[in-house]
Amino acid sequence: MSNVIVVVGAQWGDEGKGKIVDLLAERFDIVARYQGGHNAGHSVKVGDKNYALHLIPSGIVHEGKTCVLGSGMVIDPKAFFVEADRLAEQGLKVTPERVLVSSRAHLILPYHRALDHTSEERLGNEKVGTTLRGIGPAYEDKAGRRGIRVADALNPEILRSRIERNLEDANRLIVAYRGQALDADEVFNETSRHVERLAPFVKDTTYFLNRAVREGRSVLIEGAQAALLDVDHGTYPFVTSSSTTAGGACIGTGLAPQRITSVLGIVRTYTTRVGEGPFPTEMLEGEAEMGHLIRERGREYGVSTGRPRRCGWFDAFATRYAAEINGFDNVALTKLDILDALDEIKVCVGYRLNGERCESFPSVSKDLRQVEPVYETLPGWKSSTEGVTEMSALPAAARDYVEFISQQIGVPIGLVSTGPDRAQTIVARDSALGQWLDS
Repeated sequence: MSNVIVVVGAQWGDEGKGKIVDLLAERFDIVARYQGGHNAGHSVKVGDKNYALHLIPSGIVHEGKTCVLGSGMVIDPKAFFVEADRLAEQGLKVTPERVLVSSRAHLILPYHRALDHTSEERLGNEKVGTTLRGIGPAYEDKAGRRGIRVADALNPEILRSRIERNLEDANRLIVAYRGQALDADEVFNETSRHVERLAPFVKDTTYFLNRAVREGRSVLIEGAQAALLDVDHGTYPFVTSSSTTAGGACIGTGLAPQRITSVLGIVRTYTTRVGEGPFPTEMLEGEAEMGHLIRERGREYGVSTGRPRRCGWFDAFATRYAAEINGFDNVALTKLDILDALDEIKVCVGYRLNGERCESFPSVSKDLRQVEPVYETLPGWKSSTEGVTEMSALPAAARDYVEFISQQIGVPIGLVSTGPDRAQTIVARDSALGQWLDS
């Protein structure tokens, strides 16, 4: 039976999926991405080189691996080649033999970016805090059955007619909010140039992936954002526009649920969030200095935008919810070393709302803004864990912290990251994931 593993961020993103996928990728034949666009970024460090990835799966840094951009993605063809060309300058080959783009994926076009700005302006104080890269409007067009798929864009006549049709409506909104109307000919000329270059990469990836699994090849599936940003199960409306949970991996690749053999969750030892939206454990007011310390030690700035991330204590209550809706078999815990400087560490183990303990994760953002986190405080270890590769070599308080998190979220921890490099990783030998990695 083929090994098909889905890797999902369990918080609000930026958990370190890039490193974990990179670490696992050498054991897989194919690395596939199932949702999102270039609104998210993975940072992968290999030796003295750092690779910033936005659209192309992390498997690209491994020779001989096939990377797939799945049907659930929205792809800006210009951004794709900006990234591909930059990676080529760093010595990585982004060729049609190595990277396949789904013919069913949807395109992000210039008017989507303009509409993204318009949408945020219309929302005013209730803005979502998007990356303004056109992802939401592209998914809106997809759901509204007016999107332009990659396969359709390969036909110049279809591409032109749909751009002209969509721009009629888009320009009305853009102009209404003091934007500059876009010219259909300019949009078509720019897009068709990129699509022509994209054509050799285009493939029926649903057929490719299913055939690969039938033939016994292994597939590692990664998403862009994280569980709490899922359009159905996240902190709506402060979410992304796609299905980020493990269920979305089936939708965004075309692989049936029974093909999935395991789901790995990625969590940080603390929590961050970019953009607007509720964040119960955020370090504010009296803890602002602590938040700044975590941000600087963890270099918590967006890979795609450079925006500073909001920092907070580990939220075990939210992570337990994420574990449940994704069905995590194992968890990889990242950035343990960032907590080395702390005297004590707080962990949120539950919420109170209107004085009552919450039984379930709130589905209403207003409620989530008003919850009172219930904390337990653990001692820090005040010594370096950077680069540690064995659990037994960790300070006792650090081992206790890892075990406490595992107990609180109800999932065994198979990996612990102690630095950005591949080698700076602890494999829990007694976990199912550890045993598989050792096999």
